[in-house]
Amino acid sequence: MGVATARELTLRRIADGWAGEFRAMASPCEVLVLDGDRGLAREILGRVSDEAWRIEAKLSRYRDDNIIHRINHASGSAVEVDEETGRMLDFAQTLYELSEGRFDITSGVLRKVWKFDGSDRIPSDDEVEALLEQIGWYRVRWDGRSIALQPEMQIDLGGIGKEYAVDRAARLAADFTEVPCLVNFGGDLMCSRPRLDGTPWRVGIEQVDTLPGAQEAVGRTVRLTAGGLATSGDARRFLLKDGVRYPHILDPRRGRPVMDAPRSVTVAAATCTEAGMLATLAMLEGAGAAAFLEGQGATCWVTPSAVRG
Repeated sequence: MGVATARELTLRRIADGWAGEFRAMASPCEVLVLDGDRGLAREILGRVSDEAWRIEAKLSRYRDDNIIHRINHASGSAVEVDEETGRMLDFAQTLYELSEGRFDITSGVLRKVWKFDGSDRIPSDDEVEALLEQIGWYRVRWDGRSIALQPEMQIDLGGIGKEYAVDRAARLAADFTEVPCLVNFGGDLMCSRPRLDGTPWRVGIEQVDTLPGAQEAVGRTVRLTAGGLATSGDARRFLLKDGVRYPHILDPRRGRPVMDAPRSVTVAAATCTEAGMLATLAMLEGAGAAAFLEGQGATCWVTPSAVRG
């Protein structure tokens, strides 16, 4: 989750309703409301944006006034958490166990040396090794009510927070109105029902070329009647040195990129959280991504690994 942005809302007319737009979690966000009532659309936009901003304020690692900051700066002391944060920590622990340590919310410290800005700045082995002792969920004390990190360790819930926010916002919209709505936060989205005429929503998926440095394009269209869609990939965050592309997907056990990961994975599931979980775990599987998703029975679209040099 990124730095909080100005809370500005825009509402524009589209062919069969309204599109409400704002920014949260360092992403463009929108809610599509298939109804001609501007007042209804504005109310839904307000509810969706308020929930996105609430979750961002609570779970962002960039703030100094929330539960994540208290946990990360407790100097080894235990911090009691609320029920919602506890559920997120339980989910993170489940993903850690399912992925055999590949998904680890303590691995955010690697951003100190890995800056995936498209440059050619690759950290040294010594720089990476110096951080590995600060990584590892197994080092964390979590008893379901309170959490204690070793000094210098941090947690970062950004890997699961946006999908959770999508599901929460979509549920608020569905509870408020039976009008079809689609919530989209930076390409991760959720809809609760088909369009007014019973047809599916048509969602475009960015397709990335498999050559280093290639441009993105809309590659395919997914038809979604209900449920969530999430994508994980390296289209915008990577390093490129001597013709080798280093994706931002890091294996926390080694502190280095998963070099044989697909360029992108998109998954459709019952919720955006489930879709995001499967897409992320697949990327961490590297060359085994497609086999992993097949084993899960997932509805998915995979762009194969680039030629990395």
